[in-house]
Amino acid sequence: MSVFPNVYDVIVVGGGHAGAEAAAAAANLGSKTLLVTLNLETIGQMSCNPAMGGVAKGQIVREIDALGGYSGIVSDETMIQFRMLNTSKGPAMWSPRAQSDRIAFARNWRLKLEHTDNLDLFADMVTNILLDGDTVVGVKTQLGIEIKAKSVILTNGTFLNGKIHIGNKQFGGGRAGEASAFGLTEQLVDLGFESGRMKTGTPPRVDSRSLDFSKMEEQPGDVNPSKFSYTNTPKLVDQLSCFTTYTNPIVHDTLRTGFDDSPMFTGRIQGVGPRYCPSIEDKIDRFSTKDRHQIFVEPEGRGTIEMYVNGFSTSLSEDIQMLAMKRMDGFENVKMLRPGYAIEYDYFPPTQLKHTLETKSVNNLFFAGQINGTTGYEEAAGQGLVAGVNAHNKVFGKDDFILGRSEAYIGVLIDDLITKGTDEPYRMFTSRAEYRTLLRQDNADDRLTPKGFDIGLASKERMDNLDSKRSSVNKFVSFLEKTSVKAEEINPILEAKGTALVKQSAKFIKAISRPQVDLADVFEINKVKDFLDHNEFDSDVLEQVEIIIKYQGYINKEKANADKLSRLENVKIPSAFDYSKIKSLSIEAKQKLEKIKPTTISQASRISGVSPADISVLLVYMGR
Repeated sequence: MSVFPNVYDVIVVGGGHAGAEAAAAAANLGSKTLLVTLNLETIGQMSCNPAMGGVAKGQIVREIDALGGYSGIVSDETMIQFRMLNTSKGPAMWSPRAQSDRIAFARNWRLKLEHTDNLDLFADMVTNILLDGDTVVGVKTQLGIEIKAKSVILTNGTFLNGKIHIGNKQFGGGRAGEASAFGLTEQLVDLGFESGRMKTGTPPRVDSRSLDFSKMEEQPGDVNPSKFSYTNTPKLVDQLSCFTTYTNPIVHDTLRTGFDDSPMFTGRIQGVGPRYCPSIEDKIDRFSTKDRHQIFVEPEGRGTIEMYVNGFSTSLSEDIQMLAMKRMDGFENVKMLRPGYAIEYDYFPPTQLKHTLETKSVNNLFFAGQINGTTGYEEAAGQGLVAGVNAHNKVFGKDDFILGRSEAYIGVLIDDLITKGTDEPYRMFTSRAEYRTLLRQDNADDRLTPKGFDIGLASKERMDNLDSKRSSVNKFVSFLEKTSVKAEEINPILEAKGTALVKQSAKFIKAISRPQVDLADVFEINKVKDFLDHNEFDSDVLEQVEIIIKYQGYINKEKANADKLSRLENVKIPSAFDYSKIKSLSIEAKQKLEKIKPTTISQASRISGVSPADISVLLVYMGR
């Protein structure tokens, strides 16, 4: 008797952030789904820092939630601190970040999946995919079990031929204490896939009882903490603080004594590491003129002594790590729970994928997460959700689910990956998005919940909540547009704010549109006070109202630019298009276009090496 006698609609390989979101999405859409992972105890594991969100990453978590994913909900349920970053800047830069309880986060993710209909779990290592011609039809595991499926999503994280480095020691592993995965890379390369090696790292974990926090600077959470999910998740209370300290020249000199055995400097590590999250030894080597670097000391959870030494990622030997940490303020008596390490792993350049994250050469095979060269839980989870939706849609003959660059950071992420590729771990930043005023963290539900609802992932309750929010926002904005305020009522506020006074009555919206004036400044004026007494608006509505009033000009300008770009998105390029026939194209453009095989003129315009002149030639050739 076979362990799996039936054919699954979707098999997801790997239970990290990409795999968990992919499995949840496919199952919630109605696909009979199987999640195969090495260890069921580490589903949703935070392998590195115990936090979700951050600059641009927080926007991605809110987008996942708006579409109907689980990452925002799990984050809200298990956070121990919340901070809104960049509030001194414009709202396009505001980014939510939460410190998480690592143990609770993984536990809640597993429970979410265990209570998801249509989803089965199985602990084993997938070593091969099963093929029928150029179409995937299942997987084979280390136990020799063949499991049939109509589509497969690979979300292997750092486990494909993973190798851990600590000083001059190296051993196989996907992360500390867990075996690496083998077989898949070799098979995919034999099938013609291009592969590469990347590197990431993690810092030591230490015992909080051995630290002197009085010598560090406390970092409390926000006074009024927000959250990620648009659902009714619990409000955060009793936040835990993080702390900051600094390295110093003595720490740097101590670290340098281990450089001779450093796997990074001796060449034992071949993979390319993350540019924006370098190891501590890389920092003091590259920025040798700096005599200190900031270190964030973060709790791993409510019920544990374990602390995460953020900013001290390293692959140096454990004794050097210990000696160097002891020379930082507050770490004089530190006890190490686990040394930091670097890990190398296989990835597949994402230019081999379509926008749906399906591979170009094998039908119904999808890649998501670090296998595509990205870094970060949030980037992985966003890809996982998109891959899960598209695997389901492919099986059931539905339209592709693709998010545009003006619709979501997830859309920017995927378009960057498949159009430009990456040869170093890709991390999302707000600067990567040309329409970041549109892609704010406060309006992810307005942008994406209708899309999630249309495909069947976001619930009707979510859509009803959005409709109610939109109605409230419109009602308040309309009131401020139509209602006048007398000069004698508004001038004391304007004077206190250091801005020019008015000589006659004006609409409230004109006063609030001034950068010096906040929406809350007019709440005590009688007309506004009376309006608020008869209407109830939550903080999300008030935030949206103020942003719309102050930034409407910028928002409209970006919408106009996005509309212009969408015209090029509508100019499709046939999949079998022969660029070699167009003599006017540059040689580089022909090579790049043939390799990437863009589906639209707009995508072609974003390929490095394809010039505006090349795009003009293509438009003429397409009759435009």
